[in-house]
Amino acid sequence: MVIVKEFWTIFPDLLIQPPSFLENPPDSRRVKRIAKISDKGHDSDVMIRHYYSLLILLIAFAGFSAMSVTAQDTVDSDAADVTDTGKEEMSDSKNLEVATIGGGCFWCTEAVLERVDGVVDVVSGYMGGHVENPTYEQICTKTTGHAEVIQVTFDRTEISFEEILDIFWQAHDPTTINQQGADRGPQYRSVIFFHSPEQKNLAEESKKALDASGAYSSPAVTQVSEASTFWEAEGYHQDYYRLNKDKNPYCRVVITPKMKKLGFE
Repeated sequence: MVIVKEFWTIFPDLLIQPPSFLENPPDSRRVKRIAKISDKGHDSDVMIRHYYSLLILLIAFAGFSAMSVTAQDTVDSDAADVTDTGKEEMSDSKNLEVATIGGGCFWCTEAVLERVDGVVDVVSGYMGGHVENPTYEQICTKTTGHAEVIQVTFDRTEISFEEILDIFWQAHDPTTINQQGADRGPQYRSVIFFHSPEQKNLAEESKKALDASGAYSSPAVTQVSEASTFWEAEGYHQDYYRLNKDKNPYCRVVITPKMKKLGFE
């Protein structure tokens, strides 16, 4: 390919100015004899120029052919890379699972779960209400029926649904109805929205195990409900703690102590 590239850099010059040996052939008598045999009406210089032009065309054709083969090899190689990448992504996606949980203000639970190994993505939003595509202002009226939740995508080969719930129990107080600290209202209720019968069973078993452990003085009031439409919250709610930890006093007073308690800061 390097030879082809170098050829194309000198090709125009060859067409304009032939090499010096064509201007002054080493053996003019021999050239003249060849010219006479071919065509007595042409002199040797003209004959050689014809041969030279033909040679240039042959080299050009060879150059185009080499470039075409190289280009096709590149296309085939790129296609193979894309196919391999696609297979890898498909393979990885088979290990992903989604958990939807609500434990008070989603700024808090999002901040915690984003730090957990095996968690691929965390999105804040709303679930469990009767209003289509609700806004944060509507949620705050306490009339839409939604809970503030986070939708957690995790890799099952690195962390299990049960382990997600273990962290969830520690990241909020599951014993208070419609309340987390000073945040009050049905949007702050403790809830696990299951996406499969297996998640439902695991959530109920985890809740029973929590009560049996005596971790809290009162039993958990966490709801275990079937998942419904997840409405993603406004952009300014996403990654809230990471972007506002030094700006909003709520982050310093409420979220930072919780992060330190759980060992994430």
